[in-house]
Parts: sequence; C-alpha cells; structure tokens
Amino acid sequence: MSTNQQPSWEAKAQIARDILEESIPKQWLIDPELLQTAGTRNVTLAVEKCGLLTDDEIEMTNTTTDGLLEKYGSGFWTAEAVITAYLKRATIGHQLLNFATEFLAESAINTAKNLDRHFRETGTLIGALHGVPVSVKEHIGIGGARCNASFVSKIDNIVEEDALIVKLLKAAGAIIHVRTNQPQSIMHLDCNNNITGMTLNPLDERLSPGGSSGGEGAAIGIRCSVLGVGTDIGGSVRVPAAFCNAYGFKPTALRNPSLGLVGAMGGQEGIRGCVGPLARNLDDLITFEKVIWNQQPWETDTVLVHLPWREVEVSPSTLTVGILFDDGLVRPHPPVTRAIVKAEKKLRAAGIKAVRWEPHNHSEGWEILRQLYFGDGGERVRAVINESGEPVMPLTDWELNMRREKLRREYHALMRERGVDVILCPSYAGVGAVQGTPTYWLYTAIWNALDQPAVCFPSNVVADKELDKADTAYEPRSDVDKKEWEAYDSELFHGIPVSIQLVGKHHHDEELLGAAKIIEAALLS
Repeated sequence: MSTNQQPSWEAKAQIARDILEESIPKQWLIDPELLQTAGTRNVTLAVEKCGLLTDDEIEMTNTTTDGLLEKYGSGFWTAEAVITAYLKRATIGHQLLNFATEFLAESAINTAKNLDRHFRETGTLIGALHGVPVSVKEHIGIGGARCNASFVSKIDNIVEEDALIVKLLKAAGAIIHVRTNQPQSIMHLDCNNNITGMTLNPLDERLSPGGSSGGEGAAIGIRCSVLGVGTDIGGSVRVPAAFCNAYGFKPTALRNPSLGLVGAMGGQEGIRGCVGPLARNLDDLITFEKVIWNQQPWETDTVLVHLPWREVEVSPSTLTVGILFDDGLVRPHPPVTRAIVKAEKKLRAAGIKAVRWEPHNHSEGWEILRQLYFGDGGERVRAVINESGEPVMPLTDWELNMRREKLRREYHALMRERGVDVILCPSYAGVGAVQGTPTYWLYTAIWNALDQPAVCFPSNVVADKELDKADTAYEPRSDVDKKEWEAYDSELFHGIPVSIQLVGKHHHDEELLGAAKIIEAALLS
C-alpha cells in the first residue's frame, strides 16, 4: 500500500475494535463455560449466576438511583465499590451481548474515588446522581475519545470535549463507565454495523435489541447500568427499551441538549432528534430530566427552550386516557393487543377515565416522515459511508424525502376537543423482532413527527403462545401490514414481556411522566 493510499475500510474498522478490546477490564472476563445458561436464550440472570459477582455486588447492581443515594448518604456503600460492581457486570454482559464500544474503567474508578473523598471530607453528596453509573451511546461525545457514529470514515474523529448532556450528568455526580453500540447511520430500529458488529437482546439472542440505541437497551436490560443515554428521532430510545423490557423516554424536542453529538444528520430540522434516557424504572427517568432541565442547558445550547423542570400534580380522578389499539396501517400482534385491552380494563377498574382514540391521519404522518428524514434523498448519509468504502448495511438503503405543521395542530386540537390528556398505544407492532428485521417505525415515529413526548414501559403482560394465537383469517391491508403480520411467531415470542407506550401533549413532558406513574400503578394493581 502506498503512503498516499487510504487503508481499507476493514483496517480502519479494526482501529475501533482494538480500542474496545484494549478497554475491556481483563481481570473481570470470565470463562465462557461459566456463562452457559442451561439451554435458555434469556441471559438476563446469567451474570448473577456466573459466580463473579458477590452478593453485595448483585444487590448494588439491582439498586435504583434513590437506593444508591440512600446507601451513599449513610456511608454504607462507596462509589468506588458500586462502580466496580457495575464494571464487572458490564464486562460479563458485553461478553454475552456485544453491547459496548468502549469501557471507561480507569476514568470511572478515578471519578468514584473523588466522589468518595468529597463525601468523607464534607459529609455531603455532589448532586442528585452522586455515584450513579451511567452508560452513553457512542455518538454522544466523550472528550478525548474517538466518536465515529458507526461510520468507518469517522473512526479518526476525536472530540475535544464532552457533549453538553455528559457535562451536565457529571456535574450532578454521575459516573460514565461504558459507551454503547448503535447501527450504521443511527437510523435503524436494529443494532448492527461494520465496526462493532451485532448487539444481542438479553431476553433472546435471536431477537433484535432494537435501535438505534440498541446497545443502551441491552445494557439496561441486563442491568449493567442504572441510567442510559440514548437518542431518538423515530423511536431510537423507546424501541430498545420496549424490546429489552426497560423504560425509555423521548421528551419534546429542544428540551434536552444535543450539543456535542456526532452523526451525518446534524442540522436536520424537519424531524428533530433528541437525547433521551433509558432506565429500569420511571422514577429514574424523572430524576434524569430534573437533573438536566434544572441546570439551565439553554444557557449553553441556545436553540433549547427555556423551560426548567415543572412540578405538576396529576390526579387519577381528573386524568383521561385515550386508548389507541391500532394505527390503521399495521395491525399489532396478538400479545400487544391483549396488553392494551388489559390496560384499558385496569384503568377503568382504578377509576381512571379511558376512552377509545381513533388514529388521526397516521398515513399522512408516515408520508411526511418518509420525506423529512432525508430531505436530500439520503445523499449525506451515503457520502459518509462511501468515504471509507464500507458496505451499506441492508436497513440503511432507504429513500426518504420531504412536509408536517398542519398535522401537529390537528392532533393537538383533537386531544383538546376530546378532553384526552395522554394516549396509551403500542410501542411497536410486536413484542419484538428477529435480528435484522425491525423496519416499521410508525408506532413510535409518529410522535416524533408530531413532536409529542412519549414514554415506553412494561405493561405487566407477557406474550403467551396459548393466549396469543394468530388470527389466521386476517387479511392484511397492505404489503407492509402483511410483512409485519407474518413476522408473528407465537412460539418464538412466548415469554417475552410486552411494552406499551404513553404519549403526552407537546411540552407537557412533566404531566406525561406523572400520568405514567399513575397508569403503571394501575397496571400493577
């Protein structure tokens, strides 16, 4: 190879693979034989059964943010002990699922030691995320680290400083311990690329972890992190949360800062993406947003709305929930329909008003999305891929082109006229999807088009092959509907938890999260 010749894309990709390999804490790698899961494809408990984690470390890695702060405040646990437990768990989890792009063990342990020193000297915690382990999607900048957004051509891109969202988390005491995988172009509902490869789903390795924040979904699903930071332009936080039995929140656009993110779609304003958290419970999602919004991120990222966290009261007696069973384009699979039916009954039993919500012009929303995602016909994304000569992954080769405000006004007006505060609907057409196949975005993406906040969380229903038999007489409405309906396999999806989605009004993020707490309590009753 001549000195002027660019290295092949494989050689470039190997640079990032080597960085990942060198960053893995080797002392916590475990013999693959010890990770055998007795024939089960669900590996969520394999980490705890492998013998590497102590009982205390298992407890630490199953504790919420509030629980960690209580232990730190009493001096019962140290941040160093907790982050060590999470690094151990993440190392094993990555062996199982391939969700990491880089471990940040040294800096994480040093940060923990500084937090412990602060507590010893002052008797106080740094902030609301003191010592809380947080994982971050790869294309969210970490100062001094390479940030490639899963494009081989960007592997030499080293960012100078942390993304603003990372700075704010660190200011509140969070410890960033691992960076996570995403698909090529960051525009898939799957998680595979030419650099790090495919991330697996902790519930079943045959299924996709979702995307594009699929590494975060897997990490949270197997409890390798307390909070995860993802991004969402069409469901990229919510679908991984749904597929991995976690919680994911997409705020109204321009509330969380995006300053310092790397990708091929910077400045794309037709459908605005946003940073959003993944977690293991609703309270941690709320804590995340309080931390971010109360630090006035708009003073630095000036495109943001000047809106700190608002304390609101949401009462079951005044809450009205619209129930959307079907978007009119793609029929949900039987377990999803059963979960929505059960939710409606549970809400009414709890004294919460539930009314049927007929979808308003979702087909128009899909056409708008198809055009606005890539107003240039995808040329910008292809140009970044072609720089290195890496192959295009199958789900990247989409032709999307250019429309939206009228539909937003109509939807908001309908919610107001019908007296509906939030809409309960599917997170996805199914409880999951086979690796490489999730392509139907609209159950999540419609809310990006409408710029309405949305949160996905477990429904307390599990797919059951006996209860959820396919309707063999159903005649699909379109080729897309046919493809999704034929993807249902009652045997494959048996035992997979069903996620549901709750949607609020534009900029009513706090009200939405408050309603989600009430509705989850009703579902668990």
